[in-house]
Amino acid sequence: MPKVVSRDGTRIAYEKQGSGPSLILVLGALNKRGSGKKLGRALSDQFAVINYDRRGRGDSGDTKPYVVQNEIDDLEALIDELGGSARLYGHSSGGVLALLATQKLGKKVAGLAVYDIPYNRDLVAQEASDEYRENVRRLLAEDRRAETVALFVRSVGVTDKQIEAMQRLPLWNSLTAMAPTLEYDTVEIMERYPTIDPRTIDAPTLVMYGTASPAFMAETAEELSIAMPNATLRPLDGQTHDVKPDVLAPALVTALR
Repeated sequence: MPKVVSRDGTRIAYEKQGSGPSLILVLGALNKRGSGKKLGRALSDQFAVINYDRRGRGDSGDTKPYVVQNEIDDLEALIDELGGSARLYGHSSGGVLALLATQKLGKKVAGLAVYDIPYNRDLVAQEASDEYRENVRRLLAEDRRAETVALFVRSVGVTDKQIEAMQRLPLWNSLTAMAPTLEYDTVEIMERYPTIDPRTIDAPTLVMYGTASPAFMAETAEELSIAMPNATLRPLDGQTHDVKPDVLAPALVTALR
């Protein structure tokens, strides 16, 4: 298992599929590198696809304290390992991280694509997000990992009955092991989104959303694509937040190849 060493000494595990220009998949909350393998296979005839374990997940380390800059450093270490330039695809909160990294790393990011940025500007939604973040911090401070995972999956539409079924599966242990990273994604990274100035990100960018995803994601995508100087907006018809790799892959090839 290859690993790179980030600026703070944390070892970041990754895998490569295919050949061609390097494309790093930056996945969202409660995902490990295996979550991107289907998409990697769909893209492997066009790109050298990099799936990696973000810090705190899978085979990567998790040096404390967490700061978002460390995750940007992780991506820079991967890019440098790949020759100094790469394309980024970010999904959900991973899309916010990809935006932050592109803003910071400049020309090292040769192209960018994001899907379903989960930021809702509505004031009522913002109040609910503030309450959610406080609860995540409180539960994790008390080491109540299972409850933190349940809180998160409930917030994205999973029912209590479905959660009960999930708790009986081996997957649940994997999710609870990653529970501390929910503070990274849904608190620390998402709190940084309003600080991004899209006008400063000039990398060629594809901004996508699913037409069956929550409506606020389309609104956020439209605002983002208008503000960025070199962005294209593309809805993916019929797709939910859990976008299908065979639908996503052709859009990425067209935009990033």
